[in-house]
Amino acid sequence: MFGLFGKSKKKKEIKSTFREYGYEIQKFEIEGYGEVDFAHWLHPFNKPINIGTSEVNFYKSLAPEGTMIIDIGTYTGDTTVPMALAVGKEGIVLGLEPNPYVYKILEKNALLNTELTNIVPLPFAATVEEGEFVFNYSDASFCNGGFLSQIKNRKHKHNYELKVQGRNLKKYLDEHYPERIAQLSLLKVDAEGYDKDILNGLSDLIATYRPNIMAECYKRLTQEEMSELYDSMAKHDYTVYMNDTHYLSDGFVDTAKRVKLTKDNLTIKKHFEIIAIPN
Repeated sequence: MFGLFGKSKKKKEIKSTFREYGYEIQKFEIEGYGEVDFAHWLHPFNKPINIGTSEVNFYKSLAPEGTMIIDIGTYTGDTTVPMALAVGKEGIVLGLEPNPYVYKILEKNALLNTELTNIVPLPFAATVEEGEFVFNYSDASFCNGGFLSQIKNRKHKHNYELKVQGRNLKKYLDEHYPERIAQLSLLKVDAEGYDKDILNGLSDLIATYRPNIMAECYKRLTQEEMSELYDSMAKHDYTVYMNDTHYLSDGFVDTAKRVKLTKDNLTIKKHFEIIAIPN
């Protein structure tokens, strides 16, 4: 009992005390790529990750080599790195992470494996209006959080505020990547409930280039907000699935086992990842 009490006290102390954490380099052996380095953030609440052949092949199934991926809410790069391996050196992955403490780790990951990848880290959030915004996090060192003031559920328990920069992503792409945007094959959004607003803000981009879409159905969304998230993709003539990923013996994805979503079965699970495929 004392041991559990001690652990709980230590966790509360970590949660309430600001500290800037560094990273350590982890190495993953990936078939076809050899040894791949990853800068793992040493924040004690940061979960361990694995990058393997299955993860890379999953993104290959959604984004051909040489194309563009936009990773919104990229965190330290745990999705960005396998995405970048999937599209290769001639492809490009834009990774948006507005949290400056996490962004430093993402920036490091963008500098690793450059013979295999092309990652461009961007230190801002995708917002409709440009300016400074307040994000909410669950601890004083800003490990987990997002634009939670934009969801209806105020009982999110993310009480630590962080000011971040927001930019209109469509405007940014038009200014900096006018020739590459036509190669957009995958748009991934993981924004703690703000996904629907981002997708609606990129409505013209989705309608024009029709990329595959990954999004998160956040556990604290209301039924109405879940329906709005569904509509943000389905309205463009997309089929929407719950990403219940199964891998075949060769490591590729068995898409036949994906669960098709409708407005009637959105509550099939409390928190899940969505994949939307253009028809």
